[in-house]
Amino acid sequence: MRDVGILTESPVASDFSGTRLAACNLCEAICGLELTIERGTVTSIRGNEADPLSRGYICPKGVSMADVYTDPDRLRRPIRRVGDEWVEMGWDEAYDLVADRLAATITEHGRNAVGVYLGNPSAHSLGSATHGTAFVKSLRTRNRFSASSVDQIPHQLIGWQLYGHQLLLPVPDLDRTSFFLVFGANPMASNGSLMTAPDFPQRLRDLKARGGQVVVIDPRRTETAKVASAHHFVRPGTDAVVLLAMLHVLFEEGLTTPPSYVDNVARVEELVREFIPERAEPVSGVPADVIRQLTRDFAAADGAAAYGRIGVSTHGFGSICQWAIQCLNLLTGNFDREGGVLFPEPAVDIVGRRVIGPGHFDVWRSRVRDIPEFAGELPVSTLREEIETPGEGQIRAMVTMAGNPVLSTPDGRSLARAFEGLDFMVAVDIYLNETTRHADVILPPTSALERDQYDLVFHNLAVRNTSRYTPAVFAKDDDQRHDWQIFGALASRLQKRLDTFAPLRARVIARARMTASPAVVLTGLLATGRKVSMRRLRANPAGVDLGPLRPTMPERLQTKDKRIDLAPALVVGDFDRLRTSLASGSSAGADELLLIGRRHKQDCNSWMHNTPRLTRGKPRHHLLMHPDDLAARGLTDGARVTVTSRVGSVEVEATGVDDMMPGVVSLPHGYGHQVAGTRLAHAQGVPGVSINDLTDPERLDVSGNAALNGVPVTVSAAPVH
Repeated sequence: MRDVGILTESPVASDFSGTRLAACNLCEAICGLELTIERGTVTSIRGNEADPLSRGYICPKGVSMADVYTDPDRLRRPIRRVGDEWVEMGWDEAYDLVADRLAATITEHGRNAVGVYLGNPSAHSLGSATHGTAFVKSLRTRNRFSASSVDQIPHQLIGWQLYGHQLLLPVPDLDRTSFFLVFGANPMASNGSLMTAPDFPQRLRDLKARGGQVVVIDPRRTETAKVASAHHFVRPGTDAVVLLAMLHVLFEEGLTTPPSYVDNVARVEELVREFIPERAEPVSGVPADVIRQLTRDFAAADGAAAYGRIGVSTHGFGSICQWAIQCLNLLTGNFDREGGVLFPEPAVDIVGRRVIGPGHFDVWRSRVRDIPEFAGELPVSTLREEIETPGEGQIRAMVTMAGNPVLSTPDGRSLARAFEGLDFMVAVDIYLNETTRHADVILPPTSALERDQYDLVFHNLAVRNTSRYTPAVFAKDDDQRHDWQIFGALASRLQKRLDTFAPLRARVIARARMTASPAVVLTGLLATGRKVSMRRLRANPAGVDLGPLRPTMPERLQTKDKRIDLAPALVVGDFDRLRTSLASGSSAGADELLLIGRRHKQDCNSWMHNTPRLTRGKPRHHLLMHPDDLAARGLTDGARVTVTSRVGSVEVEATGVDDMMPGVVSLPHGYGHQVAGTRLAHAQGVPGVSINDLTDPERLDVSGNAALNGVPVTVSAAPVH
């Protein structure tokens, strides 16, 4: 009989056969996994049925976890660029080189001469969460950027404005709601986003089985729309007028029941008075009678939850959209209500403990375009110009951490050229990719199966309160380093080079903070929360169920007066820009189409395209167009076309589908892999085209988030080569 080593914390030996538990860190669903191992090799991966949150669910990404661990293209030791070649080097040599170059840049040009970009994998690693942020703070640069500003900053801005903290975000109570209203989200593919909801397909089936409804508003008939109770097309970038019209109907028909701790309801009524459904219809394409009936049904439901995600955050009025969604929940009495939207109560309260700060806005601005920061980060849409524009504060050295902004941020080709002009660049990443290939040094951390994991962020956004700590399955090699070890070593060396005269006490505290392991840090955080101990989590590696979401308001509010101001000045001030946009009409010309992105269950942004298991099958890179739009341009299904925007053009195959709203086209986000010499460049179905060679860095929401959706483009037959 084989040993079943589920409770064994030490990494498996090379001759181990049995099963071990792990956690998938490839998306926000954080599913629990059960690995079958034969003589030290993973032979199968399945969902862990004992996990109280994911309940045995697994998607194709989870099945591929071992593929990343064994991938021959994954970097395991530092490499340095020498001419056109990459050469391995020792860790101490690499650390010293990086510290010397960063310190020299800071000494000669000032701290703002170093730029930092954090990719979203940073939030999926315990070590990066506990040590990566501290390393970034040690640089003391204002030129900080992250994937958040091509994704979720409107959510965070509205969370800070209404509830007092950027990550105090209410989550739909999916397991008990009777009406789920979805704007610009596709949880059938994502399993939730800023809503950790593993096995969304079963949760949706359960919702419909208890008589509930799911209604989707989206320019594409997505995987979620296809299984919803109803789907309505909406013109990209116009969701705001639909949402404001819904708020108008609430007031017009006396359907509002806000909580007693909400202020300025009358001001909201005044703001939305002009946004009648009949005004929204010609702008958005959503019929006025649909808007009215949808509002009534939502208000009448016994527990309803409105939810909007990346489709509404990544256009020019993302913050107004996210504010209006919160207003829908608040004004209909569905806020802090079972079956509505509620706040999770994680074992580590990153909000109440200020593990992550509450947020701030416009404390400083970008040097070139004068764009405000949010929560200490500038919009990544300004990164290229901050590198290329001479003057005091120009970025001369760059640190990227688990990110691929060349593929995932606006006008990626121009950003790649800017990276080539840097004095120095270091990347902390396990792959040579479109961004890291521009680095001078790449420092690769261990992979997910080689490190301990606890999801500090995503337990804070989950549809059920649970807690789970999973020790590493495999031991790292002696010449590998965890991400937290890399950040600690760099911080220590930089401190010695830059802070020679810093007080001894400050140096001792900083060193202790960076040398303590993530597990030690987590143990302390759990002890202060008193919901579950590290001892209990170690004894229950499948996870501990802490119960369903429950009402916690207004006590959990982070505002000073424990009240919600429903009409914050920052949002109200953006209404004039919206009115101006509506008065000027569509931003697309007569022959232009509006470009939107899309995502797939087999990948996560720019991740996971190096795995044949996930890239085989039907091509996913095609431009999706409505058949009428193809015919109007004399194009046929499968034709190769040129797609052109203000900033660039790409060539790609077009596919005609009725799933697209007429006048709208779609390319997947995060594609375009072009790194020679790796499987990344040759994986089946992965082309060399990136949607972000078309998206425009000048298109921003008031929060600074990139407006990736609704970009005007032309589509024509590609030239014959």
